[in-house]
Amino acid sequence: MDIKNFQVGELSWADGVYGEVRLHENRNLWIRMVNGDVVQNTRRSGGGISARVYREGQWGFASEPELSREAVDRVLEMAERNASFLASRQGDASKALPPSKASLGVDFTSDKEPATQAQMLSFLKTLDAWMAQRFEGLKSRTLRLSLEDMERRLVTSTGSEGHSMTPRSILYVTVVAEDGQGQPVELSEIFSQRGQFQDVFEDPAALHGQIEALVEHLEAKRQAVAPRAGLCDVILAPAMTGILAHEAIGHPTEADLVLGGSVAGDMLGQKVASELISMIDFAHTYNGETLPVPVHMDDEGVESKDAVLIEDGVLKGFMHNRDTARHFGVESTGSARAFKFDDEPLIRMRNTAILPGNDKLEEMIASIDDGYLLIKTRNGQADTTSEFMFGVSLGYEIKNGKVGRAIKDTTISGVAFDVLKTVTAVSDEMEWECSGYCGKKQLMPVGAGGPSIKCRVHMGGQ
Repeated sequence: MDIKNFQVGELSWADGVYGEVRLHENRNLWIRMVNGDVVQNTRRSGGGISARVYREGQWGFASEPELSREAVDRVLEMAERNASFLASRQGDASKALPPSKASLGVDFTSDKEPATQAQMLSFLKTLDAWMAQRFEGLKSRTLRLSLEDMERRLVTSTGSEGHSMTPRSILYVTVVAEDGQGQPVELSEIFSQRGQFQDVFEDPAALHGQIEALVEHLEAKRQAVAPRAGLCDVILAPAMTGILAHEAIGHPTEADLVLGGSVAGDMLGQKVASELISMIDFAHTYNGETLPVPVHMDDEGVESKDAVLIEDGVLKGFMHNRDTARHFGVESTGSARAFKFDDEPLIRMRNTAILPGNDKLEEMIASIDDGYLLIKTRNGQADTTSEFMFGVSLGYEIKNGKVGRAIKDTTISGVAFDVLKTVTAVSDEMEWECSGYCGKKQLMPVGAGGPSIKCRVHMGGQ
C-alpha cells in the first residue's frame, strides 16, 4: 500500500456533520530462537481504509481491507448511512463536535539500507552463540525479535491532514536456570527502541553488558528467599513505577472511562497523591527528546498535546478525544488512537510517566531499615477504581539500608491513589520503556517511564 502518496480528496458535509477517512497499515516481523534453533520466523502485514461520520451526536463507522478510490467512496457512503440511521433514532443536534484542524506529519522510516532476513538471523545467531559460550550453566536461552511498523494517513472534513510512520524494534532475552531444588528460575530483559532494525540493533556486542547483568540477577535469584507478606516499605524501580502509572492511574484518567464511572471522576481538583508526585501523558516529546511512541496528530485530526494528569499531588485533568472534550467543555488532548484500520479510535495513552524528583536512589535505599527494592514486573492488572495487582519477577531485600538477598517471584497490590499518598521520595533519574502494549479493547503500542519512588505497598509472601 502506498499510503503516503494516496490522494483521498476533499471531504465536505453540511454544517454540524463531521467526517474522516483513515488509511492504515501495520507491518510485523517475528523471529524466535530457542537454544540456537529458529522456532518462529513470521512476517505479516494488514491494512485498509476506514471512515467515520458524526451526525447529531452519533458516530457511523465502516471499513474495507482495500486501498482504492472506489473503496474510499464505499466506506464513506456506508459510514454516512450508519450515522444517519443512528441519528434518526437518538440524535441530538446540540452535540456538535468542537472544531479542529491540523496538518502534521512525521516519518521515522530509516534512511539506512533495510536489514535483510539473513542479517537479522545472523545477528540473533551471533548473540546466542556468545551466550551459549559465556553462560554454560543456563538451562535454556530464548531470543525473540519483534519488529513493527505502523503507518497511517488521515484526512478530515475540518481540513486536518497528516501522515505518520512509526516503527519499533524489540528484542526479548529470556534465560532459565535451576535453583537448589531443581526448579526452574527464569528472568527476562527487554531491549527496545523506536526505530527499524538497522537503526536499533547494529552490533550484538552492544548488548553483552546488560545480558551479563541479567544473568547475575538470575544467579542471585537461584538462592532467592520468600518476601514477608503484608504492608511494606518498598522502592519501585522505574519499570515498576511505569506500570503503576499506566495501569492504575492512566486508565482511570481516560475521559471515556471517567464517563463510565472511573473513581477519578469525583477527584478532579483534589489531592490524590503526595505533593512529590506529578504525572503527565506526553504526546511526543520530553526534555527536547522524541519519546518511544510519538503522536503528533491523533486519529481524529487533532494536534496531540501533553495531558497533565497530576501536578504536585493534585488531580488536574483527563485525557480526551473530541467527544469527551465537548462533554467536559475543554480542549481535546489529541488522545484518540486506533490500532488497526478496522478499529475505531479510542482514548489511549501515549507516553505516560511520573516525573523525576530530587532524591538520589542510593539515599532512598539507605533510608529503609526493612523493606524491598522491586526492579522488574512480569504482568499486572488494574481497574477503574485504581486497585491493582502486579507481578514482581525481580526484587531484593533491603536490610539496614543495604540491598540484600534476592526474593522469589511475588506480587504487590493496593489502591494506586492511596499508594501514591505514601510516597516520601522520588529519584532524580528518568527511564523510558518502549516495548509496552495496552489492551484496552484493542492492542496499542504505548510508552511508559518514570523514576524510582519510595512508598508503601502490600507484598505477597508465604
